Amino acid sequence: MNKSDTGKLGELETARHLRRNGYNIVAANYHSRFGELDIVAEDKKNLCFVEVKTRSPGQMFSPADSVTAAKRKKIVSTANLFLSQYPTKKNIRFDIAEVIVENDAVKSINLIENAFE
Repeated sequence: MNKSDTGKLGELETARHLRRNGYNIVAANYHSRFGELDIVAEDKKNLCFVEVKTRSPGQMFSPADSVTAAKRKKIVSTANLFLSQYPTKKNIRFDIAEVIVENDAVKSINLIENAFE
C-alpha cells in the first residue's frame, strides 16, 4: 500500500470510528485556498475539525507531532472559511486523529480532542 492509499485508509477508518462514537460526518476532504480539512464532524455540542495523521508503528515521533504550527494555521484558516459558508452555534473544536496502520490494516485510532486552537 502506498502513502496515499494509507492516508485514505486512515481517513475512512477515522470517519467510521467517529460515527460509531456518535458523531455525524458533515464533510470530508473539504478544500479551500488555504488547505484541506480531512474530516468535519459534529456531536450534540461540538463541530470538530479533525486532522488525520496515519503512520506505521515504531516511528520516532507520534503522528500528532507532524501537525506543525504552520499546518495548524492552515487548518484554522480553512475552518474559518468553512464556518463563513456553514455557520453554526456549536462549540468549535480542533482534533487530531492518530491512526496506526500495520500490514495494510488499522491497528489503532487515538482521537486527541482539543489538540490545538
